[in-house]
Amino acid sequence: MAQTRRKRQTKHRGNAAGMVESRGRTGRKPTAAEKSGDARALAREKEKLLDKRDRPPTWRGAFVKAMFASIVLLLVFILLLKQSNQAIGLFPIVLVFYTVVSYYSDKWMFDRRQRRKAKEGGGRAASR
Repeated sequence: MAQTRRKRQTKHRGNAAGMVESRGRTGRKPTAAEKSGDARALAREKEKLLDKRDRPPTWRGAFVKAMFASIVLLLVFILLLKQSNQAIGLFPIVLVFYTVVSYYSDKWMFDRRQRRKAKEGGGRAASR
């Protein structure tokens, strides 16, 4: 006997070009550039979001970098130098030291980049 019920359609269907089209917008609200469809404005907006160098450094980011470096140092001490007791004792000290050094080096690089951008921006404005 033939099947009488239709198969359930999937939520996302691909077209002939292989692009998957969804039925509607289900995520965040679109920005002004996305609403207007202006490709240049959208590209500029994405570039602003993606450039991490323009974000000021945080202690949390410095801590994550320091944790990674401290763990690598811990593994080197334990696996290569076979000094696990010393490595475990030095771990918190190294972690604090690396956190501070990481934060202030990121801050120095951020400030240097901001000064350079201000100088370049000032030069452009004066030439107009």
